[in-house]
Amino acid sequence: MGVGVVLRRLVAAVAAVVVAGEAAVLVFVHVVLGRTTHNQSMSIAGMDPDVMSKATYALGAGIGAFLLLCAALLAVTAVRDRAPGAFARVVLVSAAVTHGVLGALAVGLVGWGAFAALMLVLCLLVLCLVLYGAKDGDGAAVPAPPAVPPAAQAGAGLTPTSP
Repeated sequence: MGVGVVLRRLVAAVAAVVVAGEAAVLVFVHVVLGRTTHNQSMSIAGMDPDVMSKATYALGAGIGAFLLLCAALLAVTAVRDRAPGAFARVVLVSAAVTHGVLGALAVGLVGWGAFAALMLVLCLLVLCLVLYGAKDGDGAAVPAPPAVPPAAQAGAGLTPTSP
């Protein structure tokens, strides 16, 4: 097994673990926020506190489910050592874009620590996608362009026409 294969699998496995951990943390944060909203009977602009707390729970569950899907796709990628398919690529790219946007917002709202954590996950997602490279419609690797033989390089075999 080559170094490239080990590196790809390691990056995909680490990304899966980190994204699963992020899912657990975000679900926990949303549960705390939902409980706080419910217990304090907090209201924003007259909205019902029960609706706000239930919406917070639902949003936490949705984010957690999405991130667990990403973690599962990354784990499958690591185990099989095959590039993610079209659906998995779309999900992982959307997760990467979401992390980029949230990272930009997190700097001002939460601080540099949250930005660094989001950028770490973004880098792992992008690195995993890049290491597995482009695939064609069948999921097979797109072959690299053939190497140009030295004789076919520009200027090779040309002779000057004037002395």
